[in-house]
Amino acid sequence: MSDSFAPQLGLVCITTSDAVRYRALTRKRLLQFDAPEQKRMLRELYADNLARLGRALDFCGERGLKLYRLTSGLFPFADDEAGADVLEEFREAARLVGERATALGIRLVIHPDQFVVLSSDSEGVVANSIKILRTHARVLDLLAQPRTSWAAMEIHGGKGDRAARLVEVIRALPEEIRARLALENDEYAYSAAQILEVCREAGVPMVFDAHHHVCRERLESYEDESVAHYLAAARATWPVPEWQLVHISNGRTAFNDRHHSDFITDMPSSYRRAPWIEVEAKQKELAIERLRAEWLTPGINELRRAAER
Repeated sequence: MSDSFAPQLGLVCITTSDAVRYRALTRKRLLQFDAPEQKRMLRELYADNLARLGRALDFCGERGLKLYRLTSGLFPFADDEAGADVLEEFREAARLVGERATALGIRLVIHPDQFVVLSSDSEGVVANSIKILRTHARVLDLLAQPRTSWAAMEIHGGKGDRAARLVEVIRALPEEIRARLALENDEYAYSAAQILEVCREAGVPMVFDAHHHVCRERLESYEDESVAHYLAAARATWPVPEWQLVHISNGRTAFNDRHHSDFITDMPSSYRRAPWIEVEAKQKELAIERLRAEWLTPGINELRRAAER
């Protein structure tokens, strides 16, 4: 690892402070109003959230953060007819925000919510999942983001023991979705080994999550040789290896606790070879700052001293 290849630590959606926040709207509240008023409410909400995304880019740019995970609730109800119509009104404004992200060198990715289950037994659930993904793909298009895994849409495998069905559905996805799709291992349905095989067969990248892996396999350390193994194996699934994206979190009360802790105090040494790391910690930007000070910078300095010897 050199200075130019130091892992980039990414902010997930919001900050602990009020610097990066988004507005929300429940369906129950929206349906209390007639159609014209619903559109007015959505128009106001979309404008506000787009402005807030702009401020999120400012926040990242000021701190040298080059990876930002968009909130899946950026444009609520954009997969409904009314919301889709309103979102179209923001085509130019969204393009300008997305181009600004590119100019700042900030990579934008998104993690759709748990309702996306491409491996479901229900055709209705699969259809709705594709509808949600199509909307997220449209948002990335409006933000002028490429139809590649650089602008990854990360999802879990969904229903277990349905790997063949998952591969089948992925292969048939519209290009704007499939070109960006990436699959993440989890601690319940799809292990790192299983999701790796799905990714290889479907031709999509794997997002390796070391904490999901150690919880699933009940490992005692991130230094278990399987962590470095799956990091390397997942890297090979990315069309551009330097785009590899991984996740890190720590257990809240114990090493194998699946709930996320406030900070990251335990990092896999192999993650020094991971180019893009989403930091899934409760304290958000504070956790990133601490990782930079206690893990990233010492690692760079150690390699620099070794090179000078």
